[in-house]
Amino acid sequence: MRLVGVAYRAHNPRWAWSPLSGEGARLHGGRFNRAGDAALYLSLETETAICEASQGFAARFPPLTLITYDVDCEDIVDLNDDAERARRGIEMADLSCPWLALLLDGKVVPSHGVADRLIDAGAAGAIVPSFAPSAAVDARNLVLWRWGPDLPWKVTVYDPDNRLPSDGSSWR
Repeated sequence: MRLVGVAYRAHNPRWAWSPLSGEGARLHGGRFNRAGDAALYLSLETETAICEASQGFAARFPPLTLITYDVDCEDIVDLNDDAERARRGIEMADLSCPWLALLLDGKVVPSHGVADRLIDAGAAGAIVPSFAPSAAVDARNLVLWRWGPDLPWKVTVYDPDNRLPSDGSSWR
């Protein structure tokens, strides 16, 4: 499917100068990518972005920079759709697995396998439920494995006044 709209991410201000890099996910891995593979994790609601960044402690969280992204991407799979998951043989338990605990224990991470299968099938990204503590039941995230400044996987940062820093020099 094609996804056209806005997405959000609440960044640690230290890294807000590079909001399109996917570098943090590449360095550390994530629910839907292994370390070494870049991914861009976004949320489809502002509240979800804050919840993801604060891991559910929305009443008390460190400083964040909330960034809006304009998204126009083909090849997106909606894993919130029961029929789509069934068609692809994906169980909700595979998506919601305790990925970090499994990874630290040296075990197979089912959500990594889901990402592998989707990427191999040509998906550029997926809409997925948020599993952050205290996230709303209908909270949605967008994880991208392919993105850039041009179609068919266009993602741009909305910063009309150039408020975002251009590099990390302001941080120790």
